[in-house]
Amino acid sequence: MCRNIKTLFNFDPPATDDEVHDAALQFVRKLSGSTKPSKRNEDAFNHAVGAIAAAARELIDSLETTQHPRNREEEAAKAKARSALRFA
Repeated sequence: MCRNIKTLFNFDPPATDDEVHDAALQFVRKLSGSTKPSKRNEDAFNHAVGAIAAAARELIDSLETTQHPRNREEEAAKAKARSALRFA
């Protein structure tokens, strides 16, 4: 799976619509194999991004957990540490 798509569930504050849209865009880019669609495929590309963003938002809003929400700064620090180990 694409490493650019980040977990959006169970964070405090919750994922924004922009974050959900960005994840949907990355997913559609991965599936289509292109970062920018041709003019001919632009409508289909944008429709797919919107539909996936809506489905992702519905999923995130309907999920439930008993875990405490994660802190974005702590998760970012952990990701940096993993990256430093990987690319050291």
